[in-house]
Amino acid sequence: MKRNNSLKFNVKITMLLVSFLFVLISVKLIYVAISTDVDGIDLTAFASNRNTEKRTTYASRGAIYYSNGEELAIDMNSYTVIAYLSESRTTDKENPQHVIDKERTAKELSPILEVAEDTILERLNRENLYQVELKRGVTESEKNRIVALGLPGIDFAKSIKRYYPNGRYASFILGYAKPDDYGEVNGEMGLELYFNDTLKGKNGSIEYQKDAYGYQIPNTPVMEEKSVSGKSMYLTLNEEIQHLLENAIMNLEDNYTFDWASLTVMNAKTGAILGSASSPNFDLNKRDDLTSYLNPLISYQYEPGSVMKIFSFMSAIENGKYDGGQIYKSGSINLKDGTVISDVNKTWGDIDFDTGFARSSNVAATLLSQALGADKLRSFYDTLGFGKTTEIELPNEAEGKITFKYESEVATASFGQGITVTPIQMLQALTTLANDGVMVKPYIVSKIVDENGNVVNEYERTEVAKVASKETIAKMKELMYKVVYGVESNKAFAPDNVTLIGKTGTAQIASPKGGYLTGDYDYIKSFAGLFPYEDPKYIVYISIKQIVGGTKDVAQIVHNVVEESAKALNIVETASDADESKIVALSNLISKEVVTTVDKLKNRGLEPIIIGEGKYVVNQYPLNNEKVLVGTKVFLLTNDTAYKMPNVIGWSTNEIVTFCNLIGLPYELNGYGKVKTISVIPGDVIVKTTPLIITGEFGN
Repeated sequence: MKRNNSLKFNVKITMLLVSFLFVLISVKLIYVAISTDVDGIDLTAFASNRNTEKRTTYASRGAIYYSNGEELAIDMNSYTVIAYLSESRTTDKENPQHVIDKERTAKELSPILEVAEDTILERLNRENLYQVELKRGVTESEKNRIVALGLPGIDFAKSIKRYYPNGRYASFILGYAKPDDYGEVNGEMGLELYFNDTLKGKNGSIEYQKDAYGYQIPNTPVMEEKSVSGKSMYLTLNEEIQHLLENAIMNLEDNYTFDWASLTVMNAKTGAILGSASSPNFDLNKRDDLTSYLNPLISYQYEPGSVMKIFSFMSAIENGKYDGGQIYKSGSINLKDGTVISDVNKTWGDIDFDTGFARSSNVAATLLSQALGADKLRSFYDTLGFGKTTEIELPNEAEGKITFKYESEVATASFGQGITVTPIQMLQALTTLANDGVMVKPYIVSKIVDENGNVVNEYERTEVAKVASKETIAKMKELMYKVVYGVESNKAFAPDNVTLIGKTGTAQIASPKGGYLTGDYDYIKSFAGLFPYEDPKYIVYISIKQIVGGTKDVAQIVHNVVEESAKALNIVETASDADESKIVALSNLISKEVVTTVDKLKNRGLEPIIIGEGKYVVNQYPLNNEKVLVGTKVFLLTNDTAYKMPNVIGWSTNEIVTFCNLIGLPYELNGYGKVKTISVIPGDVIVKTTPLIITGEFGN
């Protein structure tokens, strides 16, 4: 009896324990069911993440173009080549999904990937790997060649790559963009950095329900936020001018030793940069030779030397402190603090100030600075924009320094020593000479457009300040004309087809230990010029540090660049510069008979170049109503189906490029100046699928 009672008691205890556990479990289940947070875990997010896939859809980055629409920076597909090694991928032996023949695969991929056959084979022979990566950055055409091989087990992972068709051209201006760890492309220098938010657009996303295998569940909602493509931009850069300047810099690199160089051509009326090249530069696609992030055009600060006399003399004229016919004693001058200012030539004797400017007399500049005083000279330099950024659309622009106070500092500042400037500041200040004393801001972006081509932002001429009177500018132009044409050693600067005015500069280089370097080539050579003389429309400015050579080397570069630029820009000087009888206005020659057209052109002193053997003219260059000088080549494209190569040796490189563009012939231009060699024999029929290789007199 006692035993039965004990059993009943145990059963009751057990039932109570079971009931208690059941209640606990029930409470826990209810809590879990109604709660969003259990033991620190957000259950809603946990469930969502297990069943929802959300992916970023990257926006297309905007392109960058020359002013004529030719591409400078674009997005293009890039691929990573993958080789699957695991046999588990293959379920049908008739359709293998992994690499079967490793030796054949390595042999056939090697020339396309430009990877050694042994290297590829070593990767394919790695054990216990599902897949291996063979190469990144494969182009679309390379991918297509690989696909055509039909190699089992080879696959591709697609990504977007920023591509620069012109390689090294305008490298510091364009800068570059590259993908980050998440696949988003961002600019890291140049325009790509400055306009990064504009170019990259806005990423989108797609969100959907997925099954256990990661695939979208049919008939479930998809939430999508579409990406917005980045905006594209057109630059002010002229393709022909940029090509010309890049070749000039390459010629420098091939033939001279120097530290750095900057060469720019700018529209003096508007401030638009037409071309700018520098050394060092770098390959935008590889970047293995990128050694500095500083753009010489805007970030290099240096003492400008005698080019600064343009502005110290301008200041004296504007302030009524200048008499060009006044005689002074050149050679040297002693300042009150004991400093001696000397001219490069101490044998000129007594000369007037106009002659002093032409011969680049430091004594003349010093005397004018004394008449002006420190405050007026500094104020004039400040108005010209020295000592502050121009705010051109490029990152990391330097300010330069125009601090001077004491007599010797004022004197040296008048001829460009003891102060620092940047090339872009010099270009901005020079615009005053083309706009009757009004200075305009330099710019390099012409317009920004959306994906439909609609203009969303347009850049144009911006006046910064009225610096000098029309009369002051007229006098400065007269003085700068005498620099080029009145000094025998400077005549090498003068081109044959346009009148150039300018000023040379030779500046000492400050030593890190104080004072200046004293080596034979420890100078910065420079030249600032404008053309044509009567109504300057364009500026050329070059500065070179520590070039092993003399001013004649710089003169040859300027001569060629200005001459070729004038042809590319179709410059004809005004009637006051050139004899009116030497200027010809072209008429519309299209649809005219070739024979009679040729006779008319010859009678007007022009040189017709007939392309093809057709009867009628179907295109012409220069175009209708354009003015040209007597002796200019006029290209006449006839209604023929095949064209023969004329004898182009001795033509300017600009003329041969015009010829190629007119007939649609691709070309590769090496060098500039006059045509030295071409890859097609004169008289042979031109094959338009093969690029014409052109070698210029100067450069490569």
